[in-house]
Amino acid sequence: MGRRIVIVGGGMAAVRLAELLVSRGGADGDRSITVVGDERHPPYNRILLSAVLEGTHRPEAITLRSRTWFAAHGVAAHQGARVVDVHRDRKVVELADRSEIGYDRLVLATGSIPTLPPIRGLVRRDGSLHPKVHAFRSLDDCARLLDALPTARTAIVIGGGLLGLQVARALSVRGLRVEIVEGADSLLHSHVDEAAGAVLRRSLTKLGTDVYTGARAVRLTDEGLVLDNGFTLDADLFVLTAGGRPSVNLARRAGLETRRGIVVDDTLATTDPEIFAIGDCAQHDGRTTGFVPPAWEQAGVLADRLTGGDATYDGHRVVARLRATDLEVAVLGDPERARLDPGAEVVAVSNPIRGTHRLLVLRDNVIVAATLVGDLRQVGLITQAFDRRTRLADGESSLLLTGPRSVAGASSPHPSAGAASLLPDDAEVCACAGVSAGRIRACASLGEVREQTRATTGCGGCRSVCEQLLAPQLLKGTAHVA
Repeated sequence: MGRRIVIVGGGMAAVRLAELLVSRGGADGDRSITVVGDERHPPYNRILLSAVLEGTHRPEAITLRSRTWFAAHGVAAHQGARVVDVHRDRKVVELADRSEIGYDRLVLATGSIPTLPPIRGLVRRDGSLHPKVHAFRSLDDCARLLDALPTARTAIVIGGGLLGLQVARALSVRGLRVEIVEGADSLLHSHVDEAAGAVLRRSLTKLGTDVYTGARAVRLTDEGLVLDNGFTLDADLFVLTAGGRPSVNLARRAGLETRRGIVVDDTLATTDPEIFAIGDCAQHDGRTTGFVPPAWEQAGVLADRLTGGDATYDGHRVVARLRATDLEVAVLGDPERARLDPGAEVVAVSNPIRGTHRLLVLRDNVIVAATLVGDLRQVGLITQAFDRRTRLADGESSLLLTGPRSVAGASSPHPSAGAASLLPDDAEVCACAGVSAGRIRACASLGEVREQTRATTGCGGCRSVCEQLLAPQLLKGTAHVA
């Protein structure tokens, strides 16, 4: 382990790496860990920003680690500090105030940066956003949008990706009439097929949100948002959720290889063997991800290597979950890419009326990708099979999609994820942190689950299952108090 490890970035990948390094011996008299983040807030869960917007979480509730935690574990945390240069010849990073921090091993966890969609009128002549326009990428963005809600009755969300759907649902829960504008032909087009996108659109319409797909916003005027199909939509608020790219400028200035992201190998090293990259900014095997599970997996691999291990990253474990009230979506792997493989077998069950669409992509009876919309009862078992590359028996894939059945009055041996009490201890519950049902059952409270396993602190999609798994322990505690 290098004597001085410097992590540039204050996001979820950076704090996860710091946590894991601390758990493996952390900082002592011979080595140090430094985290430098440009936001003034302690690291927080960006996935749960929509929960803050919705009002189900307080801003402080999504903090991942406080300043007190960093200090207690000997980690030097510089918040509100921006690294402007990496001087590889001297092994120092230079901050905006011209101070320098030396390193033996440097980790770039710089995340992604928002990009404005090409819509005329978003930015005024002085460089500021139009007063009706709000970005939604940070806690400060969320605070500004919350300040605007009391006088707003309508909102248009520009972008029909995961973030766009989360923001749209949060604003709807707040009582606003919401419309979504997506330039692609279907919602979540980067993650699911058109059939799944159509199910989502129908579900949103039933929830009171109008959706415009295949229509690009081209101009913002005093009359409203002009689409390329000639329609003009007006609202009190316009929220930008489309557009983002890996932050690579720092790496590029340092002379490291960058393409879309910072190029890393299976050890997560860049073209400088003493500089690594993880999270949204990293490009492995030609791909960037933008999701929590691979970022945390990368953090685990790198923590192992920085402490003398030989773990490697294969890029397999990509799991995306939509966290939005009344909408359930999980995507495992890359279904659209996987189904193009000549040896792929696609098994799908769709019911647009009920708002469900479930699809598995298999190769040699092994799940290589999956899409689940509107029904996540089986997500625990499907994720477990996907993650372990389990070879399914003939017909088992159909059973996973249709859920447990009763035969001659007997229960199926495959429990649903909703029936948490039936989940085996080794079934994965939290895809973000790779936590099993058994580890959750070993905890005494939801707070202990967060602290000991990090479950529920990623996308938040596992919270209800974790609460069900904890119910017996909580009931015991209540009975003991009584």
